[in-house]
Amino acid sequence: MSKIAASTYLHFIGKQQSFPCVNLRLYAVYGPYEDTSRLIPTLLRHALAGKLPPFVHPRTSRDFIHVDDVCAAFIQAATAMNPRLYGESFNIGTDHKTTIADLAGTTRRLFNVPDEPKFGTMDERAWDLPDWYSDSSKAVAHLGWKPDINLEDGLRFTAAWLQKLSDTEIAAATKKDPNVRKRSLSAIIACYRDEPAIPIMYERLTEAFRRLGIDYEIIFVNDCSPDNSAGIIRDISEDDSHVIGISHSRNFGSQMAFRSGMELSTKDGVVLLDGDLQDPPELIEQFYQKWEDGWDVVYGRRVKREMSWIWGLLYKLFYRVFAAFSYVPMPHDAGDFSLMDRRVVAWLLNCPERDLFVRGLRAYVGFKQTGVDYSRPERMFGHSTNNLIKNIEWAKKGIFSFSNTPLTMLTATGVVLLGLSLLAAVIVAALRMLLPDIAPRGTTTLLITILMFGSLNLFAIGLVGEYVAKIMAEVKARPRLIRSALIRNGKSTELLPDGKAC
Repeated sequence: MSKIAASTYLHFIGKQQSFPCVNLRLYAVYGPYEDTSRLIPTLLRHALAGKLPPFVHPRTSRDFIHVDDVCAAFIQAATAMNPRLYGESFNIGTDHKTTIADLAGTTRRLFNVPDEPKFGTMDERAWDLPDWYSDSSKAVAHLGWKPDINLEDGLRFTAAWLQKLSDTEIAAATKKDPNVRKRSLSAIIACYRDEPAIPIMYERLTEAFRRLGIDYEIIFVNDCSPDNSAGIIRDISEDDSHVIGISHSRNFGSQMAFRSGMELSTKDGVVLLDGDLQDPPELIEQFYQKWEDGWDVVYGRRVKREMSWIWGLLYKLFYRVFAAFSYVPMPHDAGDFSLMDRRVVAWLLNCPERDLFVRGLRAYVGFKQTGVDYSRPERMFGHSTNNLIKNIEWAKKGIFSFSNTPLTMLTATGVVLLGLSLLAAVIVAALRMLLPDIAPRGTTTLLITILMFGSLNLFAIGLVGEYVAKIMAEVKARPRLIRSALIRNGKSTELLPDGKAC
């Protein structure tokens, strides 16, 4: 029903509204990166082990088309696009009817499988079409496309891909068995002056993901670091396709670094970490278990910090003041280090603000949240880029983004002082009339009063100015962040404003 609806809609907007689109109807696509629980990967896994899986009825047929030919069809459809094609549908297949018996025989011959195939009956799949193959002559005539990869070559290519996969990767990609298939994770690391820490972070993350036995990607976000962070990320990505690097055109801060990584992440959940190794990657295993138990957000709760007691006290004080002021419940001692489910990330990215405070937005979007206690170590390398001024800015960012309490307190203070002023005026007037000798006189009282109200006015203007500055930053609608390059497989690709490669 959904395919019929989509085809009809594309036909309508193409023919009636001249929208440049075509509908490619794909047949039995197979090849590298296919879900390993499907027919061809399952067949080839068994064949590489010298045996065959059970089959359906031998006369059941399909039109097996290799994924490279399908990709070529999409490209040629786009390049051939013209008003005569708008809204048209094209079959993308080999036009060859391959029965299950043919597929089994070809596989046995190619991979020297001694097993005899065992077939089922038609009754087992009464709901299915016994024959399903294409007539792609329209695609050949109008798009100039035709398939180039025959079934034998396609099976060889797919088998070569499967042989490169580990047992863990095959298990992680198998979706049919809920006891085997595990949800995948994207680790997003904000990096600034973290060159020596990046290789260690990579090794510890990789080890943690391997222990979990899950599919994963590691996204290092180089926030215009002045050291060689980009070069280190490029070298790591050359040896490991799980690693992706993002370079920013300037320093946008760790919050935008996290957003940049979340926008490009592709897995079922994300983990946010600082690049200085103060967020221990080994804790991800506990996060993951909580996630599997049904929690949508699992954050690290810093019950202890390896720092001077005065700084530790100030941090604890901030989180409690922030929680008291905020109009959404905020967990105490919880930083950005967290695991978030994909749907939480989707809602977080739907928040349009540019002055980002991730831990606040994480609390704002809600869902089921819990914490995991840990002790936060000192930086392994170098010194923290935070100082008193920056920490004050952090506190202002959090409070002014998620609290109206300062304005409320200012209003309450103004009302109280106005009441006191009126009361004082009445008392002074009464004393002047009734007891003139003891009525206040002189400039001291007047000066103190003027200084007090003048200071209050300046404080009020500054406080309102902070909120106005945030409004100004939002209404300008400048880009939240600018990516200068994307790093994959040891290559750095410069990006245009639309995210495409130069």
